[in-house]
Amino acid sequence: MWLAQSGGEGGGAALDQVAAMTGGAGVIAIALLWVGHLHRTRRITWLRRLADGLGRKFNRPGWVALPLTMFLATILTALLGFIWDVSLHVGNGRDAGPLANPAHYFILVGLFFLFTAGMSAIVLPLDEKPGAAAVRITRTWYAPVGGILLAGAGLYALIGFPLDDIWHRMFGQDVTLWGPTHLMLIGGAGLSLGGVLLLEFEGRNNRPEPDQPDGRSMWLIRGFAFGGLLIGLSVFQVEFDFGVEQFRLVLQPMLIVVAASITLVAARMTLGPFSTLVVVAFAVAVRTVVAVLVGGPIIDTPRNVFPLYVGAAVVVELLALAAPLFRRPLWWGAVSGLGIATIGLWLESLWVDAMFIDPWPTAMWPELLAMAVPVGIAGGVIGALLANVLLGRPLPRPPVRRALVVAAVLITAAATTNGLLVEVPDKAEATVTLSDTTPSAGGRMVLADVRLSPGDLVGSDPEWIQILSWQGGIGGDSPGRGLVVDHLRRVDEGHYVSTEPVPVHGSWKTVLRVQDGRLQAALPIFMAADPGIGAQEVPASTTFTRPFVSEITVLQRERSFDHPSWLFAAAGLLVLLCSLLLVWALSWGAARINERYPHSVVRTPEPVAG
Repeated sequence: MWLAQSGGEGGGAALDQVAAMTGGAGVIAIALLWVGHLHRTRRITWLRRLADGLGRKFNRPGWVALPLTMFLATILTALLGFIWDVSLHVGNGRDAGPLANPAHYFILVGLFFLFTAGMSAIVLPLDEKPGAAAVRITRTWYAPVGGILLAGAGLYALIGFPLDDIWHRMFGQDVTLWGPTHLMLIGGAGLSLGGVLLLEFEGRNNRPEPDQPDGRSMWLIRGFAFGGLLIGLSVFQVEFDFGVEQFRLVLQPMLIVVAASITLVAARMTLGPFSTLVVVAFAVAVRTVVAVLVGGPIIDTPRNVFPLYVGAAVVVELLALAAPLFRRPLWWGAVSGLGIATIGLWLESLWVDAMFIDPWPTAMWPELLAMAVPVGIAGGVIGALLANVLLGRPLPRPPVRRALVVAAVLITAAATTNGLLVEVPDKAEATVTLSDTTPSAGGRMVLADVRLSPGDLVGSDPEWIQILSWQGGIGGDSPGRGLVVDHLRRVDEGHYVSTEPVPVHGSWKTVLRVQDGRLQAALPIFMAADPGIGAQEVPASTTFTRPFVSEITVLQRERSFDHPSWLFAAAGLLVLLCSLLLVWALSWGAARINERYPHSVVRTPEPVAG
């Protein structure tokens, strides 16, 4: 019965908005299905003419050219909507409803047509079997593997939208990127690039003019596809990009290594010399445009930065010069992953220290390397396996390659689990003394003097001791566009002071956060009253002493804990199982393509001259 009730301000969306979004999506889906039916029954010809016209430009079958063209446009739309949506949550807090957030339209349109791009690859083939690996649907209808995977990833992401509402009705508004249903949305979109690369491979081996070599434009398009994969695997880090991560900082470098090792190893092996620099340049250009649009004067929400991956790309290019090792792909991939997780991370840390809100402290590096190195080696091996498929080279025997993929998943899961382990100190508290400064936007601004108890609660080089003020509202004269982070200055053991004023008025949520190793806790300095969830105001008194609590109970104030603990665990495990099925599907598709196509067809491509 609770699913049919109004979700309330802190729960799911209002039923009228859910009905409107479902109805609109249903109408579009029916229209697209009708077009597909008309094409399959040969009652229309314009769809095939459009696809074949694009195919002639790139020397690719229409069932590849049209989906790839659609994909490039829609995934950029979804990325803009996603970054915009996160920035709105950081600056404003929860939504009044899904239709009240303009970013949701971009996300939904992008994901919907991501699914449509995959379905077009499935629907378009009429009088042909689209490649040796094609999957039989009916007696005369075959679909390319890449199209099936692309549609499946898009559908998985789309399912996250209605499930997100159900999730919030059950557990409240967990305002974090790493909510399980949120991970479905970004995971499906990010992993869809694997389907794109496999679909392009199928098209490359079924060219209308097989004797005509690919030009530089196709090489660049393939490089851009790898750039998209790098962006897709990087979206899991976006909370760190805004400086509002709700998890331990040691997870950020590990996530950077995952994205870099898989993408750059595969790109270098597949596309040849200097390709990783092109991949990185494309990713940086796209992220820069989106960051300027979202954090600039056009949308005017909290700013975000992002990893450059230049150091990792340089490491991979240099290691590729070791010809004997490069001729052993899996070993070279493992060594490259090791280089990315060490030298590449050190080079990336220079950018992080200069540009990100939360730099990497020296004391974090032992655990950082313990997590990043095995993940980097595993990611490098996966990148090499992907490259072998895209080059038409034979994969290892099935038991070996399965063991490698399973080992990579388990290594990444173990490192992630370690990063999620936190400790909340017992009987720890802080005495905070606030002094008023010049008001901003008509509201109270303060400086803080903080004394921890016990005094040795954190060491001399913690990840952070900071005051985070967020969700204060964007636009106008709002400080920091709704986000202010002040890293406190250490006076002596257990004694810290502000370096800049923070807001304690309006809708702001201002909290004191500490993280040192696995210790992660927070306490409220000011919390506005929130009638929507029945929360009282936490006043910013001149002097107060408050205990440290689990950070999630402060930052995710709207989240409900009034449910059996097993229910949350069961729901999370269900989402995890679905995610593993998507990973399995991509692995199955890659293996099927590798087994069905001759291994002598494709050689390592290089960009043509001129």
